[in-house]
Amino acid sequence: MTATTPWQPATSLPALESRARQLAWVRGFFAQRGVMEVETPVLGRCGVTDINIDSIPACPRAVAAGFSKAWLQTSPEYHMKRLLASGSGPIYQVARVFRDGEYGRRHNPEFSLLEWYRPGFTDSDLMAEVSELVCGWLGCEAPTTMLYRDVFCRFAGVDPFLASDGELSALCEKWMEPAQLEAFTRDEYLDLLMSCQVEPALAEAGPVFVTGYPESQAALARVSEQDGLRQAHRFELYVQGVELCNGYWELTDREEQQRRFAADNQARVAAGKPEMPVDQALLAALQAGIPDCAGVALGLDRLLMLKLGLDDLSGVIAFPADRA
Repeated sequence: MTATTPWQPATSLPALESRARQLAWVRGFFAQRGVMEVETPVLGRCGVTDINIDSIPACPRAVAAGFSKAWLQTSPEYHMKRLLASGSGPIYQVARVFRDGEYGRRHNPEFSLLEWYRPGFTDSDLMAEVSELVCGWLGCEAPTTMLYRDVFCRFAGVDPFLASDGELSALCEKWMEPAQLEAFTRDEYLDLLMSCQVEPALAEAGPVFVTGYPESQAALARVSEQDGLRQAHRFELYVQGVELCNGYWELTDREEQQRRFAADNQARVAAGKPEMPVDQALLAALQAGIPDCAGVALGLDRLLMLKLGLDDLSGVIAFPADRA
């Protein structure tokens, strides 16, 4: 270490104090509603198969038998669902989570995630509660709700369900060369359009819940047919164009979840990413029976960033990756 090595926190004392108030707000919010706070492992036997998320591996030396490799958790979701299957009832967690390769104004490889699950809730029920928590903390107006299909038609000029891959690729040429786009999947075209075209437009639309995602983007959400289209019971909340949370009316079908894990790994291999071990403990919990519920993960760092009127996470994280 040299005299020029930065040792001070990246954020200010007022921001640290606001973070403390935010945590108190969150805990008070759930205490009033009878939702129990829980803790689950930061280091787990499995990562995630999702092609869009990369787990950070760890190689612990002194661990239980059969635990020779582990991953820093990208979310407490799998462990929390095991608690739900054990009869925990409604639960929440303020967790430190880790995602490889994510760094920038709105990303840090280690960040704070608020995740909670509500047995008996649908995605619509949970959206109402998310609105109470977020808008209560930010002091903003309640979100409107727009369908994924409608935000694409309105802001990107394309129907994400009916457009051909060629049409989507042509629209993406605003940001990437055609040769670069040749290897893209349909969802990668849609993700690029969402990031570059739709999200900036949402910044002018006030708080917005986006719902009704394509079946291919269901992740761990259940799917049903709506308006003749297979759509996921998934929602995301955008405030000032910033994605704050991702919520599901949770899939509880073991066989379907196993099928999705296998499809994820096939996609990972096709993309040149390592295949990930499937979390057998989660599948066993699903087999035992997880209650019908809705769950959501909300980025607390981004929420605090909006509260303080900042546009960079380094203003709210004491020691981001470049100072850790």
